[in-house]
Amino acid sequence: MSNRAESVLVGLIGEGVMPSLTPPMHEREADVQGLRLLYRPIDLLELALPATAVGDLLTAAQRMGYNGLNITHPCKQLVLEHLDEISDDARRLGAVNTVLIQDGRLIGHNTDFSGFGAALANGLPQAKLHRVVQLGAGGAGSAVAYALLKAGVATLDLVDVDPARAAERAEELGGLFPASTVTPHIPGELPELMPLADGLVHCTPIGMAAHPGLPLDMALLEPRHWVADIVYRPIETQLVREARAMGCDVLDGGRMAVGQAADAFRLITGREANPERMRAHFLELIAFEDAASAADPTLAKAGR
Repeated sequence: MSNRAESVLVGLIGEGVMPSLTPPMHEREADVQGLRLLYRPIDLLELALPATAVGDLLTAAQRMGYNGLNITHPCKQLVLEHLDEISDDARRLGAVNTVLIQDGRLIGHNTDFSGFGAALANGLPQAKLHRVVQLGAGGAGSAVAYALLKAGVATLDLVDVDPARAAERAEELGGLFPASTVTPHIPGELPELMPLADGLVHCTPIGMAAHPGLPLDMALLEPRHWVADIVYRPIETQLVREARAMGCDVLDGGRMAVGQAADAFRLITGREANPERMRAHFLELIAFEDAASAADPTLAKAGR
């Protein structure tokens, strides 16, 4: 490498991304590594642009010398048609959250699934994966389910309030992982499912600051269960807190948030991120938010 400082320009395209913690995580990790990295949110709401403008924004970023972009709601599927190349996993998932701009080409990846996979492996290394119950089969749930099956889950019970959505996801995933069993369920079936499960993964909005509460009857959990949540605002959801108190091994949502950011950092910069260092910074950012919100509740925000 030459003595001239290397620099990287990154953006995040989506709705309501101004409060996102992804930009400061990337910038701090780059600073520690002596890399000049500027990461800017490109908020569709702030710009008064529809989600379908993602193609034009990609073209503009390409012309302005961006090295890569993260893509979030509602553009993860819409971006696909504008890419020159898509990784196998992203193609199978039908969603892209990271776009590399290399040699005039737009290359799509998905680090949502790999971020959860890394979180599970690092945060719950001893977790049994024979049978897992997942609550929520929406967009984030699809990536998590894919990661669980890729990690070796033999039987995945997909539970969703929308039976049609659960059935559709189960059929798609079953086709991608024929060696595993993926079955759709409704929440009313949880009393029959949980005694058979090794662990529980929560992928619904319940537990977020704007949607407080629990996604299931805690009496269905046993200390032998492991519990993973993908909600990270707050980092200590009621589910995580109460499951830990019961003696369950738990995985907070911050692990996936850091995992996807670390993988995107590696793809965009070509450098390995330090996940534990990024997690420490992430927890600092969350603590700062919590303190600010406690002092002035109007400052409480939600974002990627």
